[in-house]
Amino acid sequence: MTVNDLPVHPPVSPMLAKLARELPVDGDLLYEPKWDGFRCIVFRDGDDLELGSRNERPLTRYFPELVEALRAELPERCVLDGEIIIVGANGLDFDALQQRIHPAASRVRSLAELTPASFVAFDLLALGDVDLRETAFSERRTQLESSLAAVGPVVHVTPATRDASVAREWFSHFEGAGLDGVVAKRLELSYREGDRAMIKVKHQRTADCVVGGFRWHKQSGVGSLLLGLFGGDGQLRRVGICASFSAARRLELATELEAYQMKDPGGHPWHELEGEGMAASPEAAHSRWNSGSDLSWEPLRPELVCEVAYDHLQGARFRHATSFQRWRPDRDPGSCTFDQLDEPVPVDLATIFDS
Repeated sequence: MTVNDLPVHPPVSPMLAKLARELPVDGDLLYEPKWDGFRCIVFRDGDDLELGSRNERPLTRYFPELVEALRAELPERCVLDGEIIIVGANGLDFDALQQRIHPAASRVRSLAELTPASFVAFDLLALGDVDLRETAFSERRTQLESSLAAVGPVVHVTPATRDASVAREWFSHFEGAGLDGVVAKRLELSYREGDRAMIKVKHQRTADCVVGGFRWHKQSGVGSLLLGLFGGDGQLRRVGICASFSAARRLELATELEAYQMKDPGGHPWHELEGEGMAASPEAAHSRWNSGSDLSWEPLRPELVCEVAYDHLQGARFRHATSFQRWRPDRDPGSCTFDQLDEPVPVDLATIFDS
């Protein structure tokens, strides 16, 4: 027997969510916290187990400790949709999660001991010989709760509520544990692979950032702006990127930034910065997810300030790409510090599963 003998077998493209700014309240809805981890479809058939990512690539080799726990805690034959997470000292630790995608098996084993992962289940696609994808979500949720009633401590069922006021409380309160919003699902919803059939509501705030550099788009113009904020030590720290510009805007940005490009990057505050997505030379590091991705960058004199919208902080960085709002010629770059960012009140992650 293999996972291909299950009624639902890999690859499966997970059902997705479209973004909304207000929590939906019309219709029969179930609300869940929005987890910040790696989306994962778990296929289990006896001892055979496979972890599939959102882009349908296997994750199994990167989480050996999770494979062992899933074999011990899950029903004998099932397919689950959920999220792989790592819990750190201050809640969800996405940086630690990213480190797990490493080509060296020895490094993976070491990290599995240092930063063990957990799995949060929020949908059931198959159980035994039954394909549940056409079944209403209300029934899938009921079977998920009953079939995983005895799991723990590595596997969890995500909390859920039909009360919009509770969901709003989760939205504001759980951010301190590293969660980044709330997901709403219609109770009559079938499992629609690859469709944005759910609704997600995420935090959105703005910040004024220094533009310390940019990357070229693979076709033409500027692909993304590299953002920085000044720390208490006066150093300009990288905090994330601003991306998703239209083709016309990419060309406009190339013109707007031309006067700020540095021919000699030796004096740039990020000149000797090494790490994921940055390098001390123009031949930048390649992405751990895509070794063919060009992450080289062009340094700019740190004189431009732009206002960006962001949804979530991971440590001292924007968790996702930000969206450009406007230039701020009235702001002095030195005034762009971390002090302007909201810091959620820390929350013990265990309280979420007790909700």
